[in-house]
Amino acid sequence: MNVASTFRLNPRIDAVESERRRKAINFARGSVRFEGVSLTPEMEEVNARFVAGELNEDEWFEALVPLCHSA
Repeated sequence: MNVASTFRLNPRIDAVESERRRKAINFARGSVRFEGVSLTPEMEEVNARFVAGELNEDEWFEALVPLCHSA
């Protein structure tokens, strides 16, 4: 029996995609540090979820935008 769900399961990403995401996040972190900005623990948590494949790019962006406006 198929049951409709209100949540979507994100497929796990492979190691290559996870590494690509980790490198992109590290680059961005370094870039903002160069400008004198540090990421908040909440932002780091969202980034970790993105690297782990829990969030796709749209979800990652949507989760970060409110954190950027409140910082």
